[in-house]
Amino acid sequence: MFEPGTPVVISTGQAGMVISREELRHVSSRLKEGRRPGHYFAPGCCHNPDYVTQVPVLFEDGTYDVMRAMYVRKAAALPAGKRARIESFIAPQDEGSHHAP
Repeated sequence: MFEPGTPVVISTGQAGMVISREELRHVSSRLKEGRRPGHYFAPGCCHNPDYVTQVPVLFEDGTYDVMRAMYVRKAAALPAGKRARIESFIAPQDEGSHHAP
């Protein structure tokens, strides 16, 4: 079972971080679904992450996917820069707190 905040690597080698259901709702309203190989898709079904078969993952490019667990493996850690970038997509975007890079 995957826990929110766990660094992961998917079968294509891309790194990401497991996110909570609440974070998934938050990012899905603002970010694009990546539709990477291994994303969970069933006609007529919606995402229902259970962290055993369906794992919501946020990637550093600002996209997310609910992945099939067989395509995801735990990573030792994410480099600090990647983790900070991923976490920046989760943070609420207030007009006054947005800073240009």
